[in-house]
Amino acid sequence: MTIALYTWNTPNGRKISVALEEMGLPYSVHPVDIGKGRQFEPAFLEISPNNRIPAIVDSDGPAGQPISVFESGAILIYLAEKTGRFLPSDPRERVQALEWLMWQVGGFGPMPGQVHHFLGVSDPQDQRYGLERYSKETHRLYGVMDKRLAGRAFFAGDLSIADFAVVGWAWRHERHRVDLAAYPNVRRWYESMMARPAVRRGFEVAMS
Repeated sequence: MTIALYTWNTPNGRKISVALEEMGLPYSVHPVDIGKGRQFEPAFLEISPNNRIPAIVDSDGPAGQPISVFESGAILIYLAEKTGRFLPSDPRERVQALEWLMWQVGGFGPMPGQVHHFLGVSDPQDQRYGLERYSKETHRLYGVMDKRLAGRAFFAGDLSIADFAVVGWAWRHERHRVDLAAYPNVRRWYESMMARPAVRRGFEVAMS
């Protein structure tokens, strides 16, 4: 059975395509053009009531019954539990993977996302405070990442859904106005992630 991925070409969307490719799950992409407001259409709201991408529909869900899942973090946990991959069974390691997943969902996503927003504000007076505030916080988060990845290949032991979550946003580092040369551990991790064939496929699949 094929998982239907409803998404658009955004960091949160790419997190899921990368995970699906790494897990070897068959899926089909259903673009939701957020620029044209397609996320507000009733059919999409049935599976994503918060009118945000991504969302999935798994026709072979629990007990063989269809299930829809929205929110990228929840989707990653669902897929990891479905396949038994990329989420450690050891309780301590599992907690670490979930910690870094939630770190991304709660911080390294919303904060650089605000940088994206304020870069698009045309009035310099309106732009200045927001861009300064969120750029500073974004750089702080890159610093947190850099410390975590010192001497580590991945965020939580072996490759996990935490890495899939973070790489979706690190992919936009240039748009964040971040030079990875300032964060060598992040750069090493990012380059190794992007060199993985499944990760490349996850970023190359058409979403728009």
